[in-house]
Amino acid sequence: MQHSVSIRDLSLSFGSVSVLKDLNLDIGEGEFLVLLGSSGCGKSTLLNCIAGLLEPTGGQIFIRDRNVTWEEPKDRGIGMVFQSYALYPQMTVEKNLSFGLKVAGMAKAEIDKRVARAAEILQIGPLLKRKPSALSGGQRQRVAIGRALVRDVDVFLFDEPLSNLDAKLRSELRVEIKRLHQSLKNTMIYVTHDQIEALTLADRIAIMKSGVIQQLADPNTIYNMPRNMFVAGFIGSPSMNFLHGEIVERGGRPAFATNGVDFSLDGYAAGEALQPGRKVVLGVRPEHVKVDEDGAEEAHRATVDIEEPMGADNLLWLKHAGHSMSVRVGGARRFAPGTAVRLSFDMGLASLFDAGTEERI
Repeated sequence: MQHSVSIRDLSLSFGSVSVLKDLNLDIGEGEFLVLLGSSGCGKSTLLNCIAGLLEPTGGQIFIRDRNVTWEEPKDRGIGMVFQSYALYPQMTVEKNLSFGLKVAGMAKAEIDKRVARAAEILQIGPLLKRKPSALSGGQRQRVAIGRALVRDVDVFLFDEPLSNLDAKLRSELRVEIKRLHQSLKNTMIYVTHDQIEALTLADRIAIMKSGVIQQLADPNTIYNMPRNMFVAGFIGSPSMNFLHGEIVERGGRPAFATNGVDFSLDGYAAGEALQPGRKVVLGVRPEHVKVDEDGAEEAHRATVDIEEPMGADNLLWLKHAGHSMSVRVGGARRFAPGTAVRLSFDMGLASLFDAGTEERI
């Protein structure tokens, strides 16, 4: 795969505070990469380094094999969309889209062509004569995206572009951005703290913590095979259930034991790593827990603490073997608080982590 953006040993410090630490990342041509993490993890800082808005302390940045580490933002072949719309309030939508091109000295015919193309792709043609004050938040963000689009660049950078919008608008514009990428096939790097945006938009997700990429993989791998407990707990709503215990041997086969309760580990592919006595943490997503009311075995019995109806499904909070657990069941299934249920886990979909290193086994 040809690399559109390559980052080599990138570091950035503000005084004694290290924000990015020897970071390496290759982004393929036409790839949609999402930088995901909580506030302060370094994702926006990394994006600003790629854009040329921040000067790195060390390392290099390449765009299409060209070293742009010290180049001005305007010379890097990038278009950037910020969280704030940053539109010129006194200009119409059309002038907001064309202003940068006029300043660059582009011919009027080419400017008109690019503005018309961006307006068609983003469905903002009827808005061209309006000023930003007459637009909704979603329409303003479309114009902000259009302003990057008219530059016809190799790489688009998005810095939390939907975080100022309400939930419905976020959902609608998420679809628009995905459609835009499928249509243009340009490289897009997208910063967000919203895991739903990351899972739905990305070809690959880079999950960051304290300036370090914890895992870089496709959304399916990130969700189902998290590399460590941080990634496992960050992705998923509600979060993955974590049960602390150890590996034991039952009938010649490995099992997971926690607070006097055993669960067979049949189906978990880890081989010789499942040594009896090893302290581990079992991670199970709420939708991978099977709940059955009938014939509850004492060992795997749990009690419903709280039920949260959510329409298409219900979220149950259970008490089991000294743990509080969340379980997702179908919306038609109802469980009153205090109901006794039996639990079973699909170990083929579970995760085991070393209790000391918190790395996946």
